[in-house]
Amino acid sequence: MTTGTFGRRLTARTARLAIALAGGLGLSTGVATAKVASGTKAHFCTDTSNAWFKSCSAAAADDYWVAKAKCINVSDDTARADCFQTAKDDRKEAAGSCKEGLDWRLSICKKTGQERYDPAIDPANFETDYHHLMNPNVYFPLGIGNHWKYAGSGEINTVDILDHTKLISGVTCIVAQDLVFDPVNLSESTNDWYCQAKDTTVWYFGEETGEYVTTPGDDPPLPELVTIEGSFKQGRDGSKAGIIFEASPAVGDTYVEESAIGDAEDATDILSTTYAYGTDKALDQFVPAALANLLCANHDCVVTSNYSLLEPNVFGHKYYARGIGVFLEVDPATGDLSQLVDCDFPADPDARCKQLPQP
Repeated sequence: MTTGTFGRRLTARTARLAIALAGGLGLSTGVATAKVASGTKAHFCTDTSNAWFKSCSAAAADDYWVAKAKCINVSDDTARADCFQTAKDDRKEAAGSCKEGLDWRLSICKKTGQERYDPAIDPANFETDYHHLMNPNVYFPLGIGNHWKYAGSGEINTVDILDHTKLISGVTCIVAQDLVFDPVNLSESTNDWYCQAKDTTVWYFGEETGEYVTTPGDDPPLPELVTIEGSFKQGRDGSKAGIIFEASPAVGDTYVEESAIGDAEDATDILSTTYAYGTDKALDQFVPAALANLLCANHDCVVTSNYSLLEPNVFGHKYYARGIGVFLEVDPATGDLSQLVDCDFPADPDARCKQLPQP
């Protein structure tokens, strides 16, 4: 249910919750937040941003010197000169990207504040039996056997809640298998680790992800793993868990979904908790009316804006329905979307999964 990152529409925020990787986060009931000593002026967000910028700049310099070393060994004078120029141009472009990334992070600091992001994880605050959840989140249902299928932008995406758990930092997490096809061949396979807090907040403790490529002409034409970039796990290499869906979302809330600096840094803003088609022209944009009318007739759908600290100014909207979860993702800049086309829940009294309109 963490299908790709799309765009968002900014709204007024109360910053009741604050994000951090580049900032701080006020977390849900039962989980502590790091506080700044009284009388001190926090600057942890800015310091984090500046440290990231130095790392980015060092990586750009490293790439430049490796490229230059290769150019030195080009015998042809013209080709060697072209090689040196390309290396210089690439370094300049990389430096610009680092500066853009720094500006992006600092802009988020202004919105969210300067506190550290260091949630205290207490296993006593989480459920352990996913066969009999006491307080499931109605917008992010983790029932074993739940199945979602999405289609759009030339891809098919399936998500299944498996009858598997994983103990991470003492917390029992359920495994969700997320597969993306393009639309025939497997292009991404991910195991997401979600944890149900007793206050109904759903936490995100990590993902084991792999991207695959199928090469035309291969026999057999099997998908090949090419990268695991983006994988992270609570407690490993300084990575920290985040919230995937709040217990009581409110417009203006902002929270971290995943905190692995430099690898996985997603955050979310709550745009609406009372969405129904026709109530907000901006949020209606590109939304299939029949789909929204089926799932949001009671004016109780939640809309979020999702973005990454690693991708400046790239936003997306996610739409959630009670008892269903994510039913639509939209890129408001391009109109690209991924919509729910099929689902299967062991408990679906309204049979809405059987009524879903097709793209």
